[in-house]
Amino acid sequence: MNENLFASFMTPSLMGIPIVMFIIMFPTIMFPSPNRLINNRIITIQQWLIKLILKQMMLIHSTKGRTWSLMLTTLILFIGTTNLLGLLPHSFTPTTQLSMNLGMAIPLWAGAVLLGFRHKTKSSLAHFLPQGTPIILIPMLVIIETISLFIQPMALAVRLTANITAGHLLMHLIGGATSVLFSISTPAALTTFIILLLLTMLEFAVALIQAYVFTLLVSLYLHDNT
Repeated sequence: MNENLFASFMTPSLMGIPIVMFIIMFPTIMFPSPNRLINNRIITIQQWLIKLILKQMMLIHSTKGRTWSLMLTTLILFIGTTNLLGLLPHSFTPTTQLSMNLGMAIPLWAGAVLLGFRHKTKSSLAHFLPQGTPIILIPMLVIIETISLFIQPMALAVRLTANITAGHLLMHLIGGATSVLFSISTPAALTTFIILLLLTMLEFAVALIQAYVFTLLVSLYLHDNT
């Protein structure tokens, strides 16, 4: 097993040209715009799921927060589809790249925070200093709350990157062990193969759960600032 363990996380290129942009745009093919009077079953199920997710996320939001409904729906569909496509053999998962996840987390977090400072200035500033704080602790608490505020987008990106990367690495390791064990012990190889199948099913769930968690946290940041 001389294959590089992290080779699957390297940005793919064709003739020296990175093709990651084409991979990022590929999930849009999975959700075509309906142009028929009566949709087929796949598009009907997709629309039903989108409406269900949108309804669950928009329950807690005010009128200003609901203006983000299209962006949040697009976000969860993009992350979920990208994670699922990354489970295909010999494929690349863009959400394993911290730079890309930061590129999604920072603008959304910054937009929510700036919206809060614009429309709820007093309430947003009050988060930096809880009521009844002793005068001696005021400078330290302001620093702590400021750091915790700026850590939020980093936590979003690192959580998604770590969960997706860990699952891919574990599948790679168990898959390599299974291929080696087939030439040594068939019962042991079958056992690891069953574990690999169960792990693959778990990764399908993790791919969707992480997309939901990422979008839900962005939605909660938006709710706190609208």
